[in-house]
Amino acid sequence: MSLILSSYSGHVGTATFNHAQTRNSLSNELLRELIEALRLFAKRKARAVIIRAQAGVKVWSSGFDITELPVPGRDPLSYNDPLEQALREIQLFPAPVIAMIEGSVWGGACDLAFICDMAIGCPSCSFAITPAKIGVPYNSTGILHFINVVGPRLAREMFFTARPIDAQRALQIGILNHLVPTEELERFCYDLAHQVAENSPLAIAVIKEQLRLLGNSHPLSPETFERIQGLRRKVYDSYDYLEGKNAFNEKRTAVFKGE
Repeated sequence: MSLILSSYSGHVGTATFNHAQTRNSLSNELLRELIEALRLFAKRKARAVIIRAQAGVKVWSSGFDITELPVPGRDPLSYNDPLEQALREIQLFPAPVIAMIEGSVWGGACDLAFICDMAIGCPSCSFAITPAKIGVPYNSTGILHFINVVGPRLAREMFFTARPIDAQRALQIGILNHLVPTEELERFCYDLAHQVAENSPLAIAVIKEQLRLLGNSHPLSPETFERIQGLRRKVYDSYDYLEGKNAFNEKRTAVFKGE
């Protein structure tokens, strides 16, 4: 079974999550299929892409597949992991990528939705970033994605509390470009995508890359980078990291010790 359903029409590509059994968790295989779909759309010179779930779902994506987290001692979000590769594929895609959000968005799926160029949601959508609930140290690029979208104060609230942000607040703080009724979501997104497709693809590709470069223009000294890596290593080498993973697998509340 394909975990990503892809289609293409009128210069617009669509990648649809298709793994209801895991609530569209971002497994390595699903992410690889998403990357393949995006590369195919790029070859076909798509002028816009929509990433969505099947209509009517309660969960857009449950986030990173916890069962695939590495054992302690290995960075769970290293540069070459499939989630990081998929995020870069979206960032570097030469046309706008639109997230069509129906249902809740959890963990690393927030990062995927945030890295899209635009996000359109309906009243059932919500967003929660949950690494603190499972003892995972989030990586610097992911945190920067949140800061760029919601600012540092709300990024802190989302990471520290792990509480969901509902659709109305998501619109107010800039996670969503538009909040539309559920029955209008699909039409609205495709109308937007086709409007984008009518404009100059070369100009849009250049502007998208400019926005990416300017948004990431926060230089770090080598010392700061090493400090950040050391801080993250302290977490993924810890008891709490293993406890978070075991608690998830055993379907119980984690008991963290801070060590």
